[in-house]
Amino acid sequence: MNAVPRPYVVALTGGVAAGKSAVARRFELLGMHVYDADQAARAVVEPGSEGLAAVVAAFGADVLTADGRLDRPAMRERIFADPAARRRLEAIVHPRVRAWLHERALADDGPYCLLAIPLLAENIAHYRWVDRVLVVDAPEALQLERLVRRDGIDADLARRMIAQQATRAARRALADDVIENHGDETMLDLAVADLHGKYLALAAEKRRAVGSADRA
Repeated sequence: MNAVPRPYVVALTGGVAAGKSAVARRFELLGMHVYDADQAARAVVEPGSEGLAAVVAAFGADVLTADGRLDRPAMRERIFADPAARRRLEAIVHPRVRAWLHERALADDGPYCLLAIPLLAENIAHYRWVDRVLVVDAPEALQLERLVRRDGIDADLARRMIAQQATRAARRALADDVIENHGDETMLDLAVADLHGKYLALAAEKRRAVGSADRA
C-alpha cells in the first residue's frame, strides 16, 4: 500500500518583536497556510474544551470571566508572579497546542505549510518532526525599540520580556534558514519570495522521494 506523504512543514520562530508576524503574512499572501501557536493556545481553552476544564481543575473557577471564558489578563498576572503556577499551566496547555499544530500540519493540502511557534527553541524536543526551521532575527536593540512602541510599555519591562526568552544564539543554532529583519520592507519581501521558491522545491523533492520509495 502506498504511503501518504506527510506535508512539508516549516517551523517559523523568532524573538519577541523580531518580525515573525510580518514574515508569516507574506507567506500567506503567497498562498501558504500558517498555523499559529498563539491561536492554538486560545483554541485549546475555549469554553467547553477539555483544556479549559483542566485549567479550572488546577486553578479554580475564579480564573473564568462571567461568560465562562479564561480570564487571560488575570491568569497572566498570576503566573508572572508564581513560576510554579506558570509551569502548571504550561503542562496543561502546551501538549494540547502541540497536538493542535500537528493535526493541522498533517491535514494541510498545500505544497508546504508553516507553524508559527514563538517558543520553538524552548520546546524543540517536541518538534523534531518538522522538516525545516526558519528563524526571523533582529538585533536586540531593535527588538527593544519595536516592543516598547508596539505594546506601549517601558524599556525595563521590554528588557525583561526579551530576557525571559531563549537567546538569539540559541534560536539561530536551530535554524536552517534565517531572515535578518532590520525593517526594510523590500528586503523582507525578497527574502520571503526566495525562501518560498526554496520550500516549493524541497517539498517537491520530498514527494518524489516518497514516491520512489513506494515504487521500490
